[in-house]
Amino acid sequence: MENMPAAYEYADYYASYVKLVPEGNMADILERQMKETVRKLSSLDENRSEYRYAPGKWSIKEVIGHITDTERIMSYRLLCIARGETISLPGYDENKYVEEAHFDSQTLKELLDHFACVRQSTIHLLKSLSDDALLRKGTANNTEVSARALLTIIAGHELHHRNIIQERYLQA
Repeated sequence: MENMPAAYEYADYYASYVKLVPEGNMADILERQMKETVRKLSSLDENRSEYRYAPGKWSIKEVIGHITDTERIMSYRLLCIARGETISLPGYDENKYVEEAHFDSQTLKELLDHFACVRQSTIHLLKSLSDDALLRKGTANNTEVSARALLTIIAGHELHHRNIIQERYLQA
């Protein structure tokens, strides 16, 4: 996939994610991001990975878990829409998912391995899809979205949170 989605292919609240993603081959972008994120975060020790920059904020481990959960959900939406699903796909409560996952009880390595596994699955899915499948639209969380927009949202969501980790967690 080389072409970025048009603004009408996704809800306005995803625009901040989409604009973070550079032009180029999406499989290459996703692969490069995965390697950069794992490289950057794997050097943290366990104590640092449980750091919260303010009360009530997620730890670095929880952010990694959230990125992974969101990618898994968006990839499922991608699969459904690319295959022509016509029913509306549900939304999810990101805070509830993080709360129920107990990411801080897992090691940083386990969380990064999980993220890399989910990302590899997304890349394999992308490579299996035709251009027509990527242009298909469906409904997720009560909004219309194209399959290719979901890929860009996945990439932008990771970049968004990686930027937050850099600015609010690692600079502290």
